[in-house]
Amino acid sequence: MKTFAEARSRFSLPGLTIMDRYLASELVLPFLFGVAAFASIGMAIGSLFELVRLISENGLPLTTALQVFLLRMPQIITYTFPMSVLFATLLAYGRLSGDLEITALQASGVSILRVVVPTLLLSVIVSVITFFFNEVVVPTANQEASTTLARAIGGGDRPRFTKDNILYPEYNWVPGKAGEREYALIRLFYARRYSDGIMYGLTILDYSQENLNQVITADSAYFDPKTDAWRFRNGTSYLIGNDGTYRNILQFQEQQVKISEDPLKFAQEVRRPEEMTTVELRRYIELAQNARQEIRGLLVSLYQKYAIPSVCFAFALVGAPLGLRRQRTSNALGLGLSILIIFSYYIFLFIAQALGQTGVLPPWLGAWLPALITMAVGAYLLWRANQ
Repeated sequence: MKTFAEARSRFSLPGLTIMDRYLASELVLPFLFGVAAFASIGMAIGSLFELVRLISENGLPLTTALQVFLLRMPQIITYTFPMSVLFATLLAYGRLSGDLEITALQASGVSILRVVVPTLLLSVIVSVITFFFNEVVVPTANQEASTTLARAIGGGDRPRFTKDNILYPEYNWVPGKAGEREYALIRLFYARRYSDGIMYGLTILDYSQENLNQVITADSAYFDPKTDAWRFRNGTSYLIGNDGTYRNILQFQEQQVKISEDPLKFAQEVRRPEEMTTVELRRYIELAQNARQEIRGLLVSLYQKYAIPSVCFAFALVGAPLGLRRQRTSNALGLGLSILIIFSYYIFLFIAQALGQTGVLPPWLGAWLPALITMAVGAYLLWRANQ
């Protein structure tokens, strides 16, 4: 009959030794403690004070405040994952080093690089979990939190989303004067206001021919998905000749106009980047780029969706060699050192983000630079510790 140890070994991951499982077990509890501690701090600073203010000033119901509080929690928790990896690595390796267990492993022929493999593997797993949370859970929860809060403060069954001064230029490939195709403006769509699926105060300039050939103004319009066209109401259509004069002026009560749905999609997108998945954010960036809008900030946000999860691995690289110093790291010291490193990282993150948004750095570098530099510093510290 097989023993329990033999049965358990059958289900162990291939390549994992007893040392790996022992080191991993030393990391799990500090990691969970870090998530709880940092999440408590983050929720208190980032959400609790605001909700208390809304309860006292706007009469926000306590049940709604609790619902918004819980919906905002996934984003705060994902922020704590990199911090908790750093805290757990500092604490676990600090204890092992202080109790001379690392020295015993080295005396047995185990290198420092081999000792840190478990924390690097766990950090990769946490990075994947962080990306999954940011991609699947966080956007939905953030959007629901914003909708719930807007509904409670604004009243009604659902919030009214409005946007003013929608300007959407539409570009396409057209025959050029030299016979070559060129990317040019074919239509300029302007609406004074958008509210609940309806555009108000519209002006459409049509450049689909060589010059401006038609102008349409209307009091309101909505997009009809059944006919894949816009329905303009109470407007005037001006046909313009090649000499710039009006050839025909037509007033209408309702008119169907074949224009793409892109202006509506552009107007409807009221979500922040953290309320979108990477696919949704890419689609919005494409719309904004077609409208000749500034997209550097959006690109930085897109690249950060990939860069920020990798910080878990970067912090593991930094935390392991710092924890391997031959002195015991207490909970208070580990927490304090973690906060210092995290504070320094986020200062650098905000600076790099601003440089990426203003064009000083390419957007991808503005998003990735803090993580890459942290990894480089961690790799150097690990190399020094292995000497």
